[in-house]
Amino acid sequence: MKTIATLLAFGFASVDGSVADAHPLDPEQQLRTFATCAGRLSAVMEYQWMFDGAASEQTKAQRAAVIDLVHAIMPPERGRDVLHWRISAKQAQSALLTRATFNENADDATWARRQADRFARECTGLLLS
Repeated sequence: MKTIATLLAFGFASVDGSVADAHPLDPEQQLRTFATCAGRLSAVMEYQWMFDGAASEQTKAQRAAVIDLVHAIMPPERGRDVLHWRISAKQAQSALLTRATFNENADDATWARRQADRFARECTGLLLS
């Protein structure tokens, strides 16, 4: 599984940057990227439970795949760090989705929706279809 995780990460930058960069991530950055994506996809799945239940099933499967990647490359002593990254990313993604949905400022809501969608796409783009 570590080989698969490495191959998936080759050619991708961190989720904070562009996924189009053509260099592999170091193992620490891979772990952080996959953990962050697990958190983001958790937030998307929970949001979809409220507003688009059918879509949540696909997101659930994608989230499970990312979590498998986390477990494949995570050293046992890094569990606390991984949990922190997942929770922080989930909170940030949830805040963007809330801002996009309940914001009275249409421009700001559009910006938040685009950001949330971009972050989710960067994460699902790490997975093989």
